[in-house]
Amino acid sequence: MIGAALRQVAVRAGRIPDETKNAFDKANRDGGEGLRLPGMVKLFINAIDSIELVYLCVDAVDEVLRERRPEFLRALRQITRDTPNLRLFLTGRSYIRGELDNYLPEGASVIDIVVDPGDITKFLSQKIADHSHQDPDLMTEDLKDDIMRTMLEGTSEM
Repeated sequence: MIGAALRQVAVRAGRIPDETKNAFDKANRDGGEGLRLPGMVKLFINAIDSIELVYLCVDAVDEVLRERRPEFLRALRQITRDTPNLRLFLTGRSYIRGELDNYLPEGASVIDIVVDPGDITKFLSQKIADHSHQDPDLMTEDLKDDIMRTMLEGTSEM
């Protein structure tokens, strides 16, 4: 993810910094495995320095592999600490909150988003109605009820 963000910053800057290009070239020559996370973090921090303000949005942090998450969150902590012109926005399920609190700076703003079952019901009803004309015999009332019940049960886990 840090590599993808580095690429986006380089594109935004209009060119790939020589330091970044040289680091990737060297990593490829030295075994072809590419850069490791600490090297990418350093390059990312350096690339951000040339931009007035950077917004980094990482969606679904809870989906980062559990065994890789601490390393990733430490990298984000270092990036936020070393780049005052960075604004970080993370999303994730509520169970990851404690982990985020351990790694991210104190005073970070947190917004809890609560799923509204009414919104889910409206959305699903509209989607089912939009597609019911394709094969009206496929969507029985029982199937529609099963879909609605199953989806609404899933929202209680969010």
